Amino acid sequence: MKLILTQEVPGLGSPGDIVEVANGYGRNYLVPRKYAILATKGAERQVEQIKRARSARAVRDLGHAQEIAGQLGGLKVELISRAGKEGRLFGSVTAADVVEAVTAAGGPELDRRRVELTTPIKSLGAYTVAVHLHPEVTASVKLQVKKA
Repeated sequence: MKLILTQEVPGLGSPGDIVEVANGYGRNYLVPRKYAILATKGAERQVEQIKRARSARAVRDLGHAQEIAGQLGGLKVELISRAGKEGRLFGSVTAADVVEAVTAAGGPELDRRRVELTTPIKSLGAYTVAVHLHPEVTASVKLQVKKA
């Protein structure tokens, strides 16, 4: 079954890629979850739109990734969250929260899927969060979680 990916699927491809997969995998998993659409002539025209959107938010090359890593390295990011008396958060800090805090601190626009939280952040304090900008470049962001 030929499909056009609309989202990044680990081990399969990036948005806009035309892939050949087993019928059951495509019909029962990829298409219902909106990870892919059937590859028809009309849908192939949409590939250009998907690729333009991907290139707009993607890191262009290694030099650009290193430039963004430099910006992130000198950035002090504070995240305000509700917490209880012992410093435990109500909920946890997500990758989207980190991206929002980086942008609010004057940092570059990041894709939440590139932010890696190795352990869930469920309490107040200082944390280091990894951001995979490029296959060869990983930046670390110092995150301070404070009580609201």
